Parts: sequence; C-alpha cells; structure tokens
Amino acid sequence: MPAGTIAADPAIRVRPDIAIVAQNVTLSLGSRQAPTDILRGIDLDIAAGSSVAILGPSGSGKSSLMAILSGLERASGGRVEVAGVDFTSLDEDGLSRARRGRIGIVLQAFHLLPTMTALENVAVPLELAGVGDAFARAEAELAAVGLGHRLTHYPAQLSGGEQQRVAIARAVAPAPAILFADEPTGNLDEATSGAIVELLFERQRAAGATLVMITHDPSLATRCDRVIRMRDGRIVEDSAA
Repeated sequence: MPAGTIAADPAIRVRPDIAIVAQNVTLSLGSRQAPTDILRGIDLDIAAGSSVAILGPSGSGKSSLMAILSGLERASGGRVEVAGVDFTSLDEDGLSRARRGRIGIVLQAFHLLPTMTALENVAVPLELAGVGDAFARAEAELAAVGLGHRLTHYPAQLSGGEQQRVAIARAVAPAPAILFADEPTGNLDEATSGAIVELLFERQRAAGATLVMITHDPSLATRCDRVIRMRDGRIVEDSAA
C-alpha cells in the first residue's frame, strides 16, 4: 500500500455527494441522574465541497457539534456519518484512525507544539500518518500559506497570524476531505483576521475540501455557501448565505 494511503474500512459507506450526515444527534454531559443536554436532536446533511458556517452565541452548542462531527467527541445518541465513515460505530481509537487523512482541524488557539519548528509542526503529523514525503509536502504547504521563509522558526518566534497560517498548513497538508475551523480568527486583530479568512477559503478551494466553520461573527458566516444558526443546542435556521 502506498505511503499515506488509508486502508479499507468496513464502516465506510459510499456517499460521494454528501460529506456529513447527522441524524437526531444528541449530547448530554453530567450524571445519568442529572444530565445537562448540550445538543438536542440535530439533523443535518452537508454537501461535499461546500462551505458551511455554524453560527450562534456562546453556549448554543456549535463547538460541541463540531467536536462530534470531527470525531473529537462521541455523541450520546443518534447517527453521524463523516467522509463516508459511520462514526456512530467507532470507539475513541477508531475515531482517531478515521480522522487521520480525512479531517483537518483549525482551532482558535493554534495548538502548535512549542518545541517544534513551523516545518516540524506540519511534517511530523504527516510522518506519524505514514506519509513518505512528509517534509517535502509540509514545506510546499507552508510556502503556499506564505511562510516559505519561516520554516525553521518556532511558534514563539512567529506572530499570531503566522501561527494560524502554520495551523492552516498543518490541517490542509494531508489533503483532507473536510476542514473544520473553530473561531479561526478569534485570537487575531481585524487586519490579520481578514488575511487569514482569505487564506482559509483559498486553501479549501485548492484542496477541494468541504469547509465547516464555527463562528459567532455574522459577517464571516456570510462568506460561506450556507449558514446554520444554533440556539440552546438546536438548529433554529438553515439557509443559503
């Protein structure tokens, strides 16, 4: 099997036109005697190659929904199918394997490893996934986000905008089917935010990926093909931007 190829998985279902399916998805935290309902019956289909914003105030459940759709959290109930894989049937190890190569994630806080250079932050995850040309691919992706001259710099030597560029390169380098971005400009100033948003959409288009963006900013949400609004753990509006 070529390096970086994902083995066949019996949980895969062929749905080439649909990137994400969620049916009656619930999430409850706390004890069985006193549960706290975070998500309350989410039904959602997202077309492959589209861009979708999930918009809502703090506490609406949007980040929890992203955690479930990206395989970082298991739903309490319902069915979730992502990039052709039935997440519902997988344990935590299975979800970790399913994310690899299929899903890229960009977070507000960057989450770069401080002891690794920009190049290593992008290349090492590729190496761990078995990609043979990890450093060459990482260098090319960093050049694509405008950081070809900062390969040997550590996160502490980079500005916030540069760190988010590294995070985008790390997410896109494996050529994932789906990109998730959770408040990707939340730690950046207005001028830097605009550049990062443009870059995120450009890299999504270049990868041919589906983009799911979590935000509380309506102006950012309208950049997407579709806007989903949440409140109190439910979808209250779903419309084209």
